[in-house]
Parts: sequence; C-alpha cells; structure tokens
Amino acid sequence: MNQRDLKVNINEYLPLRDVVFNSLREAILKGEFQPGERLMEKQLAEKMGVSRTPIREAIRKLELEGLVVMIPRKGAEVAQITEKDLKDVLEVRATLEALAVKIACQKMTEEELQALVDVNELFRQAANGHDTDQVIHQDVAFHDIIFQSTRNDKLIQIINNLREQIYRFRVEYITKMEDFQTLVEEHDDIVDAIRHRNNTLAQTLAERHIENQEKSVRTYIGLL
Repeated sequence: MNQRDLKVNINEYLPLRDVVFNSLREAILKGEFQPGERLMEKQLAEKMGVSRTPIREAIRKLELEGLVVMIPRKGAEVAQITEKDLKDVLEVRATLEALAVKIACQKMTEEELQALVDVNELFRQAANGHDTDQVIHQDVAFHDIIFQSTRNDKLIQIINNLREQIYRFRVEYITKMEDFQTLVEEHDDIVDAIRHRNNTLAQTLAERHIENQEKSVRTYIGLL
C-alpha cells in the first residue's frame, strides 16, 4: 500500500490514539497493507495529521494482536501469514465452530434461525453479484449469528479473541476467489442441519467448512 493513500476514519467519540489504531488495523485486515510491508511512523504521522506518539502506540497494540512484528534495526512490519499461523488458528476455529453449531441446534430460537436464513440470502446475493466486500461482511454476520445463539459467553469471548486473525484469513482468500458457489452451498447445508436440529451433521458440516477454508487460504496465498 502507498502509505500516502491511507484513509483516516475520524470518530469524534473516540480518543485520537484509538482512531489511529482502528484505521491502521482496518487497513491491515483488508489487505491494504501487504504482509512484510514496513509501517514507517514518520510517513504515517504526516498522512494522518497526527504526531508520531499515537502512531507508535497503535503499532504496539497491533503487535500484541499479532498483526505487526518488530524487526531489529528495521522497525515495524505487517506480520507475514505463516503456515503455522494458519494451521493453529483454523484448527481452533474448526473446533469452536463445531461446538457452536452443536449448541445452536439445541438453543437457536425461531427468530434467530430466521435471521440466519435472511443473512444467508444476503450472502447468496452478494456471491451471485461477486460483491466481495459484501461476501466478507455477510460471511462474518452468518457465523456471528450462530455463535451468539449459543448464549455461551466464554465461547463467544474465545472466538472474539481470534476475530482479527480469522478475518485476515477470510479476506486473503475471498478477495482472490473467482467463484463463491461452494461457500454458498456449505452455508445452505449448515442452515438446513440447524433447522432440522441435527447436531451431528451440523458439526461435521462446520468442520468441513473450515477445512475447505484452510485449503483455499493455502491455495490463494501460496502455501501449497
């Protein structure tokens, strides 16, 4: 990314350091900063119209989230997506998704099921129109409804701790896909399993969905 093109989303209700942090994080998660790209405090500060202090604070927070690494004698870089990162995050996600759909089969209300169906339809429309931004947005919403329906605060907290890493992988492969039909079919199958309260099938489908995501990420970011 040309750091001169960085957009700053001003929010009058947030402290400046949080505005800077949110802007940089969003740029990394959306792939506007490429893995391995240096984050130079001086250029970023000039573009965003702030001092270097909130830039430095934001970079430290991004490092804690695993989105930035500090390289001796070079400074801050956007973290590379490694094969180990991918395997670690998606192994955990597959387990959490399987548990979530199992609980959802038991606890999801009819209103929540309808919300899932509605979001899935929006996902289908975005996929058919190849609207990548909406595909990503509705995919996040689809899985969030399932997790929220469990009403298990600890489960939701754990998945939220992985949210940035999961989102980054999602962007990496969805933005490079030419056809979303497989994702549409997998979502349809999961909705159908939850509708019929078939928790065994739902778990299998959820695990397969994440396994296929791992294969896609490997393919599209060159880990195969």
